[in-house]
Amino acid sequence: MVDTKTPGDKTLSMPSKTLTLKPRVETGTVRQSFSHGRSKQVVVEKRGKRRLPGEAAAPAEAPASEPAAKAAPAKPAPGGRPAAPAAPRSGSGVVLRTLTEDERSARASALADAKVREEEERRIAEEEAKRRASREGIEQAEREAAEARRKAEEERHRVEEEAKRKAEQEAKRRFGEAEAAAAKPAAPAAPAAAKPATTRAPASVKAPGIAVEAEEDEGPRQVRRGPGGAMRPAAAPKTTHKPGPQKQRGRLTITTALNADDVRERSIASFRRRTQRLKGHAANEQKEKLIREVTIPEAITIQELANRMSERAVDVIRLLMKQGAMYKITDVIDADTAQLIAEEMGHTVKRVAASDVEEGLFDVVDDSTDTEPRSPVVTVMGHVDHGKTSLLDALRQANVVSGEAGGITQHIGAYQVTSPESGKKITFIDTPGHAAFTAMRARGAKVTDIVILVVAADDGVMPQTVEAINHAKAAKVPMIVAINKIDKPDARPERVRTELLQHEVQVESLGGDVVDVEVSAKNKTNLDRLLEMIALQADILELKTNSHRPAEGTVIEAKLDRGRGPVATVLVQRGTLRIGDIIVAGAEMGRVRALLSDQGENLEEAGPSVPVEVLGFNGPPEAGDRLAVVENEARARQITSYRAHQKRENAAASVSGMRGSLEQMMSQLKTAGRKEFPLIVKADVQGSLEAILGSLEKLGTEEVAARILHAGVGGISESDVTLAEGFNAAIIGFSVRANKEAAAAAKRNGIEIRYYNIIYDLVDDIKKAMSGLLAPTLRETMLGNAQILEIFNISKVGKVAGCRVTDGTVERGANVRLIRDNVVVHEGKLSTLKRFKDEVKEVQAGQECGMAFENYGDMRAGDVIECYRVETIQRSL
Repeated sequence: MVDTKTPGDKTLSMPSKTLTLKPRVETGTVRQSFSHGRSKQVVVEKRGKRRLPGEAAAPAEAPASEPAAKAAPAKPAPGGRPAAPAAPRSGSGVVLRTLTEDERSARASALADAKVREEEERRIAEEEAKRRASREGIEQAEREAAEARRKAEEERHRVEEEAKRKAEQEAKRRFGEAEAAAAKPAAPAAPAAAKPATTRAPASVKAPGIAVEAEEDEGPRQVRRGPGGAMRPAAAPKTTHKPGPQKQRGRLTITTALNADDVRERSIASFRRRTQRLKGHAANEQKEKLIREVTIPEAITIQELANRMSERAVDVIRLLMKQGAMYKITDVIDADTAQLIAEEMGHTVKRVAASDVEEGLFDVVDDSTDTEPRSPVVTVMGHVDHGKTSLLDALRQANVVSGEAGGITQHIGAYQVTSPESGKKITFIDTPGHAAFTAMRARGAKVTDIVILVVAADDGVMPQTVEAINHAKAAKVPMIVAINKIDKPDARPERVRTELLQHEVQVESLGGDVVDVEVSAKNKTNLDRLLEMIALQADILELKTNSHRPAEGTVIEAKLDRGRGPVATVLVQRGTLRIGDIIVAGAEMGRVRALLSDQGENLEEAGPSVPVEVLGFNGPPEAGDRLAVVENEARARQITSYRAHQKRENAAASVSGMRGSLEQMMSQLKTAGRKEFPLIVKADVQGSLEAILGSLEKLGTEEVAARILHAGVGGISESDVTLAEGFNAAIIGFSVRANKEAAAAAKRNGIEIRYYNIIYDLVDDIKKAMSGLLAPTLRETMLGNAQILEIFNISKVGKVAGCRVTDGTVERGANVRLIRDNVVVHEGKLSTLKRFKDEVKEVQAGQECGMAFENYGDMRAGDVIECYRVETIQRSL
């Protein structure tokens, strides 16, 4: 309730009006149009403006409030504060109560918030108006363009209609003149009927029985018959063009029929399509060229090069055509050409090689100072049958010699021996002494720290001893001479020392720096001294390495085991090899599944200088390949694929028929007619296979050579027999056997399989077989000479020469030469040899005889007949 006071100080009570901030709202409806002729009714609200307390109210309330404001002036309040102005009186004389401070502050804050919102709404409305104005401007421009196109179309139609109308009028005019000329004698009383109208206003001329009408037409009037048969001119036809608004074109639908009067505006979808077209035109404009760094390998296709440059392949081919080269998109170009193209197009080039995948794989500098001593690697080398394996057996307290075929070592082996005095381990590598195993000895010398040269005291320095000395010098490793077999009666160690001087090996006893030890493997003499010298030499070398890094090593030997798969004997040189490591060796990769020591024990890891058998390769690696541990399988596959590709390229380059230098082409022409001996070789380990292939290659000559169809490690399989059958080849098995199915297939197809355990026998048999392919040598043996004394003609026989044997003998059926004036005029055989009337086998010197040649009769007196025998001699390699 609001308290009010009247002039008579009477208190009244009246209902109060609730205070509210709701603005005045006026509502209405507007019809809104959409695309495709759609529309709907929309409710529109119009909000009134809010007013502050000091502002005047509606104009209607101002006069009523003025007397009350004048009748109640403001008085000061009791505290010195000026009193609030008195509330204005209403029209009925009622005075309203003034607002309190809290109410005024609340109302002022509400009004301030409302003002802020109003400003925000005004700003949003202005932005919307700007956007609407921009959109309406675009739509107006489009409407004007459409209207211009429509007007141009209407003008074109009007011109066409006008031309058509004029053509029709011209045709009718000509036709009317013809009719008027025919009707002129029949109607002489109507001369004015044929007179054309000269004014644009219509006129009519009346005559008895004739009606003439003139219209707005420049052409002649037609004549038609009126009532009573009289002739009268006919009116010209009206034109089809009607003034007024044009008829709306397009398909008639319900929507267009209902909204025919509405102004059709541009739809939102149409506006969006136009915006997209504009964006598309902008995208087709020339973009800023991006400069890229293009990685170019040794060979790359044009398509791949274009993709790396983000250019079109057509542009690359066009650039090549300008340089005079025709290429397809799939052609391969070299790195130099690709670099020229990339630089011509403004890109930078980064050249890479396929071999870059091997960077950082080996010989990485180890900056770690955490190094520790490692065991020395000692390689035992020497001539065959000088006691190398027996010496190692004595050191290891084993008996390897008893298991060797023929009593000779044909495999490389790696063992570890613990020194009884120092307790340190020493790694020994045993190499074969046969001449065929040169590559094995070279591998042993490469991975070793110390070389022990074993020389038999009773045999002295032999060819393989000299070869071992050369390997040790090439590897630049220290050498210890072990003079073995000093227990034999004919042992002469001094002779060995003297012979070594011829090869620049001077032992300590002769004032040199090479340690020599006299040992006996049979009696185990001075073995401790030999181990002591090895330990002393290792201390001098100060062998240290870091065992906490990824492993690196060398494949000493590799084989294909039927039960375990590919097995490689590896000497770890740096780091530690563990089970589960991903390893790469040559063109083969794998994951370590098991590690076996030389004693057959399973190991979890193998440190530096430890020889182990590694299981887990995908295939047997080549002996001598370097082994490394990589971080993941992707890197391993990348490396092995590159190496396999290189291996295939090298094999293809070595195939006969490849183009090379002029000397190589001449040598190929010489060997084009060479006979080949096809072979399939299977061995137990890679080292033995390598030695066999090297020996067979040395057997070849210019006339005959061994052709190796296939060489591998493992047993003989059915596929080997099938291959041998296709080429009619022999199969050689060294320390391996054929399985049951392969043996049955070989027997069924008549394929010969030969087994060997000793390389001597294998090489000798192949040498004999290849010797059978050599062409035999023909040798002439002179028998005697005879001189023709007289020529006789005998019926049914022909000419017979009467001769006297001057020296030697003449035999029937022997080869003869007819010599006339020291020139050979005929070579052939004797068909008849007679003495008197009897056929004889031979005629001695000084006797006369009759001779006749086979298929030849031009003989003269005084000619000399030379008789000889041809002998065939079989050759051998």
